Amino acid sequence: MDIEALRTFVEVADAGGVTPAARRLGISKSMVSRRLLRLETELGVQLLSRTTRGAALTEAGVTFRDHAAKVCVEIDIAKEAIMPAGELRGRLRVAAPLSFGPTHFAVVLAELAKRHPELHVHACYTDRFVDLIAEGFDCAIRVGFLADSNLVARRIGPIQALLVASPDYIAEHGAPGTPEELVTHQAVMQGTESWPLTVDGKVVMVKPQGRFKGDNGVALVAAALAGLGIAALPVDLISEHLDSGALVPVMPRYPIPEIGIYVVRPPGQHPARKIRVLTEMLIECFGGQAAKG
Repeated sequence: MDIEALRTFVEVADAGGVTPAARRLGISKSMVSRRLLRLETELGVQLLSRTTRGAALTEAGVTFRDHAAKVCVEIDIAKEAIMPAGELRGRLRVAAPLSFGPTHFAVVLAELAKRHPELHVHACYTDRFVDLIAEGFDCAIRVGFLADSNLVARRIGPIQALLVASPDYIAEHGAPGTPEELVTHQAVMQGTESWPLTVDGKVVMVKPQGRFKGDNGVALVAAALAGLGIAALPVDLISEHLDSGALVPVMPRYPIPEIGIYVVRPPGQHPARKIRVLTEMLIECFGGQAAKG
């Protein structure tokens, strides 16, 4: 049985259609369809029901999908076991934040691809939450405080964030002195998030409010510079504006706890070596205390 046909079937099943699966695999839709037809012919059963909206698993397909996925994982582990030391092959799909990805993580991913000519690296840069399993990613690089999930996380380094505002905003509205005062001010933020602040050695969550929201850090920096409100931003994104005085720290007595940079992957007993190698390169680059979560 063709392992590539199995992988293609699993991708179509998880992606919900031929088109998104072809995009994930980096091949044509016709190639995906041919592999599926070959697999169904060999098995003698219909695995997928094609519709105008995509592809849905048949009863046989639901049963076969889990077995096929396990076979693909075991084949990958077996390949790694016999590969020459240090050699990586196949495909690595990585989701990384838009705010930091192109400036901080892209260079590491490029170096990974340079060191391993047989490895295909597909990077997606977005600040939206990516469902690794549903969208077919091998892993993601995430910055912030991780929410509870069934994903496996490895900390690769720290990053510091500050509450900041423009001098114009402070001149017009004043600067909050306590977390209670902070919630009466305008904030620029990604959505409905809460901000963690250190109060008397304990972390307290504060729910800001504001009329400007953006889905990435770069947009929030621009809004803070325009005087639209107070922002909680990583220092690496605003260092030049702090140096120039275009942004100034707010409430330094109540700092934001240290933020982590993490590599997260779907649950599984044996992480692929390509994920381990990427993680090690990121730890080397960012000098973090590696800790499994």
